[in-house]
Amino acid sequence: MATGGLATGGVSTGGVQATGGLTTGGLPTEGGSIGGITASGGSTRDASPDGTIRADAAPDSVDTAGKGETAGIADTNGAKPDTVVATGGSNGTTPIKVWIAGDSTVATCSSACPCGWGGQFDALFNANITVNNVAVAGRSIQTWLYQDAVSATKGSDGECTLTSSTYNARWTNLLNTTTGMKAGDYLFIQFGINDGDTACPRHVGGALYQKYLGMMAQAAKDKGAQPVFLTPTSAISCSGSNAVATRGFLTETKTAGTTFGVPVIDLHQLSISLYNSLKLCPNNEDYSAGAVGNFFCADHTHFEAAGAAQIAKVVAQAVKDQKLGLAGYLL
Repeated sequence: MATGGLATGGVSTGGVQATGGLTTGGLPTEGGSIGGITASGGSTRDASPDGTIRADAAPDSVDTAGKGETAGIADTNGAKPDTVVATGGSNGTTPIKVWIAGDSTVATCSSACPCGWGGQFDALFNANITVNNVAVAGRSIQTWLYQDAVSATKGSDGECTLTSSTYNARWTNLLNTTTGMKAGDYLFIQFGINDGDTACPRHVGGALYQKYLGMMAQAAKDKGAQPVFLTPTSAISCSGSNAVATRGFLTETKTAGTTFGVPVIDLHQLSISLYNSLKLCPNNEDYSAGAVGNFFCADHTHFEAAGAAQIAKVVAQAVKDQKLGLAGYLL
């Protein structure tokens, strides 16, 4: 395996415009039912008075930043000189670890539902890959890093204040020189669903979001590991027979990829394309059963195990398509 991670060839350029939008002013929460979205066939889900889609399941929240942005993939060809480039081992013979930081759409199953794609990732690689999935439900990037040290109040800059600068153990464990990230490892980072919450402690503004991505990426590079940013998975929201965009923090993730020289997997657009290829939005779709019910939990945001496995395959295919060195380990 490479001691860095990106195989020569880099990440493809070009943008993909997310199709459609929501029929209401809100976006689906990571843990909630789709409120106020008119499903194909005419059924309308319960919406709150302000049009915001509310949660009724796991304690994850709404993402409003960047709705309707053009979805593109960062081009690392012109990235900063410290971009990690694969130099060997990409034939999949050198044992390495893949670390995954994220929220509940990434987290390993704790029950029958929800299941995040990170818990399904290891099965797609040969025995020389160990996946350490440290994604946690309900987290923004800041509460993942600091957890209980994030105040319930905002400072003058509009960001949730920190009561301590001490990182949570999940991040310090990755930074540990003995047990954490090492040369050749990968760090996959996917947030952006809970970060758009207007209230603390999960609220994170766009500039701070990019700052945290850059900090985590540089820490990985300092260890000789390859960071990879992912835009958040989309919930299932339909406009007629087409699945449409539901998330924000798309531009912020891609901009951070360009700024910090990190490949970006546009999982938001890739997940929408998957839903459409599976025809999860036919005009007569019943959201409580059928193909959607087999893919998603009742909230239409979190995944059943079968759905999570398909999202994991989409990520693996992106690793291959974007010529990351990690592709040499795929089965």
